[in-house]
Amino acid sequence: MTPERHPWATALLRASIRQSVRSGLGGVWLRGPLPTGGAVLAPNHHSWWDGYVLRELGWWVGADFRVLMTGRQLSRFPFLRRLGALDAREMRAAVRAAQEGAWVIVFPEGAVQPAATLRAVQPGAAWIARQAHAALIPVGLRVVMRGGQWPEAYVRLGPPVTADGLGAGMRHELAALDAELQGSDPEQPLAGYLRISRGRASTSDRVDWPSQLLTLLTGDRSRS
Repeated sequence: MTPERHPWATALLRASIRQSVRSGLGGVWLRGPLPTGGAVLAPNHHSWWDGYVLRELGWWVGADFRVLMTGRQLSRFPFLRRLGALDAREMRAAVRAAQEGAWVIVFPEGAVQPAATLRAVQPGAAWIARQAHAALIPVGLRVVMRGGQWPEAYVRLGPPVTADGLGAGMRHELAALDAELQGSDPEQPLAGYLRISRGRASTSDRVDWPSQLLTLLTGDRSRS
């Protein structure tokens, strides 16, 4: 493998994306078994944040990472190749990456869809997993407003499935995640999820210096 050109540019891009996640989201949370070795992860695609959230997960785990993007999007943002982006037509490159131990992210819905039920599942993710002899992992992913000031990202990984079971597996993980979100206290951490990125704190979670000064000057302190 030839040495990467301009590694400083890749480091700068990585820092920029991580800063975007940590300043634009209230955090990223994870539930489910992490795949070992090469795998194809197949999430729903209902948010602009999805690729960044999964890239953050890859960094947290330390996994080699690829993500398939449409040719139109990749032509607009070609620098994302530095962080593992592939044109959706580069299927053979995706297979090689999975064979070599990478996590390959494929959005089977093909493009961002309304955040409702799962749309038709395309065959690309299953084809890559089958050709690479890699695990095919259904993923439920939501970026949602709960009780805080900033949206929060939740990733739920399911067990490996067969090609025929991918759609059902994705629906199961997404439905389970939605049920957990709907049944939770929005001001408390979601039970069973591990926080992998702290994100941005809400104003309600911290007392800024003007509030502290006002409390000091007025003597308005809570009394038990």
